[in-house]
Amino acid sequence: MLNSLKKYISENTGILIRLDDIAENMNWTLMEKCELLFDKYNIKPLLGVISNNKDPSLLQYKKNNNFWEQVRNWKRKNWEISMHGYTHVYDQETNMKDFFNYGGRSEFYGHSYEEQFSRIKKSLLKFKEENVEIRSFFAPNHTYDENTFSALKANNIINVIDGYGLMPFKKKNINFFPQLFYKEILLPFGIQSTQIHLNYWSEKDFLKFENFVIKNSSKIISFDQAVKKVNNKFFYKSINWTIEKVLKLKRSF
Repeated sequence: MLNSLKKYISENTGILIRLDDIAENMNWTLMEKCELLFDKYNIKPLLGVISNNKDPSLLQYKKNNNFWEQVRNWKRKNWEISMHGYTHVYDQETNMKDFFNYGGRSEFYGHSYEEQFSRIKKSLLKFKEENVEIRSFFAPNHTYDENTFSALKANNIINVIDGYGLMPFKKKNINFFPQLFYKEILLPFGIQSTQIHLNYWSEKDFLKFENFVIKNSSKIISFDQAVKKVNNKFFYKSINWTIEKVLKLKRSF
């Protein structure tokens, strides 16, 4: 019985490495160091790629003119390429009314269904032009509304790398993959993703991340592995509901 429990916990404990703000203009020095680290430990991360980056804070970085070939190289390594918005420009205020109550500004929340559909469609077309398959999405600043989810499904995207919970779950006919912490924290049980903004890192931050990967490499999973863990059993739904209520309450203060 005890061995069975240990096996169950082991098989359902893991972390998906999610890197945000991957674009033509970014900190390529740190990205190259991360790539070497991932290759060394056979890590298959999920990269949030901005297809048409217009974010002024990112445009300050040096441009990689070979960007899309680099994205295709990552795809050939079986890294998951995820759509991270379209331009990464925030043009709406959420007033804490977005789906996850994160608050702040948004690229998607508050826009009409037609506008959100158009932004997702344009982003998809760019990926298609570059021969990069897309099957997942996460919005800049975690901000969504009902129109976002409807527009995603209309564009055949049913995986969102965001949400509250202990395990990946299905809601609104979309698979959500929980992202709970701003730091790399591996829980003793459950499946979640990280949130990594390496463009803001110092060398010290990279070394901390490197130590995390070395220590936890056996528990770092791929997106394909995470998809197999989508679980809507009552036990997990109850835990996910509790985590969501607690974190939303915490963010309301």
